[in-house]
Amino acid sequence: MYLSALGCRLNESELSTWKREFLQSGAQVASSASDADVVVVNTCAVTSEAVKKSRKLAAKLTKENPASQLVLTGCFAALEPEKAKAMTGAALIVANRDKDKLVQLSMEAFDATPAKAPQVSLPVLSRDELGHRTRAFIKVQDGCRNKCSFCIVTVARGEEKSRHLADIVEEVRLLESEGVKEVVLTGVHLGGYGHDLDTDLRTLVQKVLAHTTVARVRLSSLEPWDLPEGFWQLWDNPRLQPHLHLPLQSGSETVLRRMSRRCFTKDFRALVDGARTAIPNLNITTDLIVGFPGETEQEFKDSHDYVKSIGFGHVHTFPYSAREGTRAAKLPGALEKKVKKERSRIMRELAADMQKEWLQRQVGRTTDVLWEASSEKGGMVGYTDNYFRARLPIDGAVVRNQISKVSIDSATESELVVSLL
Repeated sequence: MYLSALGCRLNESELSTWKREFLQSGAQVASSASDADVVVVNTCAVTSEAVKKSRKLAAKLTKENPASQLVLTGCFAALEPEKAKAMTGAALIVANRDKDKLVQLSMEAFDATPAKAPQVSLPVLSRDELGHRTRAFIKVQDGCRNKCSFCIVTVARGEEKSRHLADIVEEVRLLESEGVKEVVLTGVHLGGYGHDLDTDLRTLVQKVLAHTTVARVRLSSLEPWDLPEGFWQLWDNPRLQPHLHLPLQSGSETVLRRMSRRCFTKDFRALVDGARTAIPNLNITTDLIVGFPGETEQEFKDSHDYVKSIGFGHVHTFPYSAREGTRAAKLPGALEKKVKKERSRIMRELAADMQKEWLQRQVGRTTDVLWEASSEKGGMVGYTDNYFRARLPIDGAVVRNQISKVSIDSATESELVVSLL
């Protein structure tokens, strides 16, 4: 069995869960995909380009081992199962709603009893899978009840479904026992956690902090609504790291309305101001879409000016990509590719300037860094508590998966340069 994924952190967290379950089912470890009996691909469909990459990955792995059985799951497989099967030759399609049963379905489909379990390859999937993991992503919920006009993931992932508190706490404990120093709670609509279980995200974080001792806890991408009362007080516990990724999508009020977003510019600013007041050294990052259908020059300027006024530590900028099956794909006023490309360039320049400014603000601070990998420039790189990349330019001074207290001495365009305290 070879496990691979594209797309979101949620897809990565699912791979980790399947890996554990396959091994518990008696699956054997192969050295590479070419030696595996079964190949599992967790696909993405957030953009048209993501669909193309998913198809190419499936084709590449099948070409490497034509004798293997291909299991396809994820959003591309969920949205167009027949097309996905025909285009990739998949032996098994597992819908998103059945992902929790993927291991069982795969073992049954290929008659893989423990006595003749398939060969499983555990490849380098991400930074998390490099040897002894430093950071692990934990899926706490799936699905979304919001109906943003551009989003195909809501269609692909379906209704919200939260995991039980006790199961999540137990997984954190297990990962901690394996040496993981940082866990990231993730979901399609993380802020909606517990909506179907009569609980909420605040309670979940409280339980994780109270009943585990993992050194660092982070929250993944968090839509800027549905946040429970007293949410910012959670950061009184220093184990909860001061970084929030709050997707804005546009800084234009009229574009946000066409996107059917539930948080407008005034609300978003109030949210950011409240968070920054309550949480020292908070780094807020975001997602932006440029070139949304009908976006005028003035709307783009409004968005640019608003983003600049907020001042983000990092921005993921995407040119709008029409997705069949969404309301936005039917909106009039589609922009030319060259216009979207130019607006992306302008917004990315602003994002780079804001990141440089935030990095410079960090100089002189003392903080903790979790070391993750060797740097091509020498020394080690890791991430600060507020999720800025840091580099210690000394070989052999620290090891991977170690947390050290550092002084931030200087900043480049993309990282902090630190020394040990």
